[in-house]
Order: sequence, then structure tokens, then C-alpha cells
Amino acid sequence: MQHVKNVALILIGSFIFSLGINYFAIPNGLSEGGIIGISIVLYYVFDWSTGLSTFILNTILIIIGFKYLDKRMMLYTFIGIFTTSFFLWLTEHVGTPIESDSLLAPIYAGLFAGGGIGLIFRAGGTSGGTQIISQMMKKNWGWSMANATLLIDMIVIGGSVFVIGQKKALLTVIAVYVGARAIEFIVDGLNMRKAVTIISETPEEVLEAINSNVPRGVTVLEGYGGYSKKDKKVLYVVVHKQETFKLQRIINGVDEEAFVVIHDVRNAFGGGFK
Repeated sequence: MQHVKNVALILIGSFIFSLGINYFAIPNGLSEGGIIGISIVLYYVFDWSTGLSTFILNTILIIIGFKYLDKRMMLYTFIGIFTTSFFLWLTEHVGTPIESDSLLAPIYAGLFAGGGIGLIFRAGGTSGGTQIISQMMKKNWGWSMANATLLIDMIVIGGSVFVIGQKKALLTVIAVYVGARAIEFIVDGLNMRKAVTIISETPEEVLEAINSNVPRGVTVLEGYGGYSKKDKKVLYVVVHKQETFKLQRIINGVDEEAFVVIHDVRNAFGGGFK
């Protein structure tokens, strides 16, 4: 049942992604990052089908990089590549240009393309291309997936300047940024977590207040003040993003002088988190 759900998400995501490219990006002279960006440039220069060129380029990459993907991801990547290429072909020439000076085109292109890829990621697959190259760079050179993907996207967009011009390339950067945020929201959504580190002169009182009002476990770490030369208890807790403001109020209600650091957590599971 879960497999059927994942395949359905990939199908829906591929279709939405294709609309972002063919309905908003290409009619308005925009490009994209990664393999789809190369396919769009080939379309502008040679009038080649984006669906066909995307399929060919991704197939070459997946043959080269198949050992960097596990079997489950490989299966979903194959499905993602095929369905994305098919829908890109199916939805060719469906869009109409938006006003040339409008930011609506890159925003909509980013929302649709990013939202579609986000659904594919949510299903445990990839759209091929950039993700495969990023996996190879991570394995061979220790690069993070985010940095590798960003580098590849910027290289592709930089090269597209000679075809679409500086103005359209800048609008493409906006579309890619919006797309990245859309992916982040689809994948993480409202389940985004925040890690909170608390250093207080009254750690026991703060600990008790958190335990009484927030259904999250708090870890107490032994710390040492580099300036004060005193032993300190450091509180560490991971909460849902929407719980962050409530936690801040609780801490301030006990110790307004408490030092609090809040940072993003990409993944958290176990201990009450799914």
C-alpha cells in the first residue's frame, strides 16, 4: 500500500513539475538548474524536446551513478525520470508568456517545479540529474548534498546566460530559490524541528517549567563557563517549529537573563517524533 502511495506521489509530483517548466518557465524565457536547465537551453537553441533530452541525459547519469543509490531509491528514481520526461513531453507548448517585467513567472515556476520535486522527494525518490551527481560528489569528495546541488545549479544557470541573457538568468535564480523553499516546505512542512540550547542561572526551575508545559524530553548537559570559570548545567531540547515561541515564553517567565540558542534540525525521530 505504501509503495502505491509513493508511486502516486511521484506521478503527481512529476506532472506538477512539468507544468512549472512548460507552463511558466519556458514561455517566459526562463531556465532552471540541473539537468532540466540543460534541457531547456537545448530546447531554446535546437528546439529539442525537453522531455526527450531530459530522459536521455538522466539515463546516462543513472547508468554512471547507479552504485551511489540504494535499490529502493534507484527504483523510485527510474519511475521519477520516466514520468517527469513523459509529462514534460505531454505538456509541451501549453503555456503563455506573463508580462516581461513581472516577477510572477519565476515565482510560479519555482512554486510548481519545487513543489513537484518536493512530492517526489517525499515519496523517497529523486528526479535524477542533479541528485545523482550530488551523490557522486558526496561519496568521492565529501561534499554536502546541498552545496553540491547549489554548485551544479549555479554552473548551469551561469552557462544559460549566453542563451537567455542576464535579466532572464537573474529571474531564473529567483525561480530556483523559490523552488528550493517549496521543496523544503513540502518535505519538512509543519513538522520542521528546532533544537534549543538553554544556559540559565536557575536551570532546575527552567527544567521544571519546560517539563510541566511542553511534552518534550529535556537533556541536561554538564557545562563549564569559559569566562566565569563555573560549572553550569546546559539544557537541550528539540521541539516542533510551532512550539518554539511557547518555549521562549516559558523560559523568559522563569529567567529573563537566560542565554538561549535556537537552530534548525533537519531530522528528528524517536522520543516522541515520527
